[in-house]
Amino acid sequence: MTRLASALRALAATAATLLAVTAAAPGAAGATGTSATSTGSGVSEPKAPDEFVALRTVAPTIIQEIRYVTSHNFVGEPVDGYEQPLCILTRPAARALQRAQWKLLRQGYSLKVYDCYRPQRAVDHFVRWAKDLQDERMKPEFYPQVDKSRLFADGYIAEKSGHSRGSTVDLTIVKLPAKPTRPYLPGEKLVPCYAPQGERFRDNSVDMGTGYDCFDTLSHTDDPRIQGERRANRQLLKSTLADVGFTNLPEEWWHFTHKPELFPDTYFDFPVSWRSVVGR
Repeated sequence: MTRLASALRALAATAATLLAVTAAAPGAAGATGTSATSTGSGVSEPKAPDEFVALRTVAPTIIQEIRYVTSHNFVGEPVDGYEQPLCILTRPAARALQRAQWKLLRQGYSLKVYDCYRPQRAVDHFVRWAKDLQDERMKPEFYPQVDKSRLFADGYIAEKSGHSRGSTVDLTIVKLPAKPTRPYLPGEKLVPCYAPQGERFRDNSVDMGTGYDCFDTLSHTDDPRIQGERRANRQLLKSTLADVGFTNLPEEWWHFTHKPELFPDTYFDFPVSWRSVVGR
């Protein structure tokens, strides 16, 4: 059996478990956009333009662990606009990830996405949270060394996000055969995101030196303190995605944007759900 066939078999064997990692969360109502659909409550929701697709329909072997539909994120609760654990992207970005996935599968790895298209209402949720200086429930894990009053000035939170334009994705690499990420239990003891891999919250990704969404300079892709296997893992992700047209944000090893962007100046606000991309 070839290495690619072995990788596909291993990925298929764990797919059902991995799809159950995250659970759907209630969505937020009220938005503006292009076309719209009516929800059960009678509220009209915008739908995605035809240029957007669900990644699963283009590259079904890519693992999805959409963190913002859960409570395991820097806010500590499901984020507005994330109704289902689903990656939505512009079609060129999704097809580019498909090409990157095939390259990694041949080496015994898979991509795993944490976040893709992000509604503007989710960004607004982040902004409200950042202004509430009393809410530091997730500080011990995600920003232990950063004063919350500095989140805007230091660039960790902004009123607009490239994710809302549809061609930006947060992702990592998983060694196959993949094991499921253990469930996060709200209220559990939190460990700094830059702690050694065996001590911090352990998902099933390779060791990148920090966890996802770690507000720390150690998350800078080329931080000189990250060496050895951890640096090699970051470079594997960066080079693989660069080969298919993605540019890395230097401050976040997980953050990549496909260029040229289809919508470089448009920030969308349709919810993250299947109904946003089906039946348009």
